[in-house]
Amino acid sequence: MAKTKSDRNDSDVDRDLYSGLIRLHVLHHAAEEPIFGLGMAEELARHGYRISPGTLYPLLHSLEKKGYLRSTQQRNGKSIRTVYRATPMGRRALAAARNKVKELFRELIEGH
Repeated sequence: MAKTKSDRNDSDVDRDLYSGLIRLHVLHHAAEEPIFGLGMAEELARHGYRISPGTLYPLLHSLEKKGYLRSTQQRNGKSIRTVYRATPMGRRALAAARNKVKELFRELIEGH
């Protein structure tokens, strides 16, 4: 049976609220340096976001499909790792989002 809004637990609500923040966090790091799934999951965990590979990898693929990230394959010992970098379009989107986040921060924290 499908969940109704009143049946949803706190983690579902948190996930909905934080999904945009997680995307921005991923894009921010991909603009600074190449990222990969496991490393990004660990980084997000340091900030209190618990995200499973089943959620993170589709998110990375979605950001790539939208043109914000570009992936390449890199050899990591005996295995191949998919590495993501922000595209110029992703960097522009991040810059625009940065302004929106500053505005929201002022309203949420500073009460303006």
